[in-house]
Amino acid sequence: MRLVRDDEHEVIEEQDTNAPADEPSDSRVNQEQPDGVVQDNADEGPELDTSDVQVDLRTLEALLFSTHHPLTAGRLAELLELESTKPIRRAIKELNEQYITSDRSFRIEQVAGGYQMLTTPEFGDVLKSLHQKEIDAKLTKAALETLAIIAYKQPILRADIEAIRGVACGETVRSLMEKHLVKIAGRAEEPGRPILYGTTKRFLELFGLNSLKDLPQSEAMPPPPPTAAQG
Repeated sequence: MRLVRDDEHEVIEEQDTNAPADEPSDSRVNQEQPDGVVQDNADEGPELDTSDVQVDLRTLEALLFSTHHPLTAGRLAELLELESTKPIRRAIKELNEQYITSDRSFRIEQVAGGYQMLTTPEFGDVLKSLHQKEIDAKLTKAALETLAIIAYKQPILRADIEAIRGVACGETVRSLMEKHLVKIAGRAEEPGRPILYGTTKRFLELFGLNSLKDLPQSEAMPPPPPTAAQG
């Protein structure tokens, strides 16, 4: 239920030297607007009483079960023809309580700003063995190392990635872009306006993260800056 296809991100060749039309000013970098966490504007003001609005739990469950990517509360409310997202959130909480009570192997979790059905962590090992070949075929060790550097250090120059890894990374970065895991996050305020790289929304979906703040942290790897591109 976690296989994702993301067609939103175009693969942009590094040779493209056209700068974005409107670039915010910054001491080092001009960044694009992050879109890794989907903004939900469907919530209404406190004057709208939704306490009596009921959601068909089976229909909501069917929507979440059938999708291959996270659905925001706003999108679910739209599909169920509701004027508010509050009943959706209550219904998701109720479904999760049912899953816990009946000891089901999955829950509805927040991923990349939306909701998605995911298996619980206790089944991680057996599922990993099932899907390991598929994962290995998608990302090599070099790709995983490069992706990790970009995720934690973004927005980052290719030269900085290569300085950390100690090898050329051009082809690896291009491969990650073709898989829609990495995108151009802006251009540095340096001679030649070199490209800066960041992770995409698909990266969050693939690794089950709601935002970059959910990345595992350690003393050796500080958290990404709050302005890092998440789209």
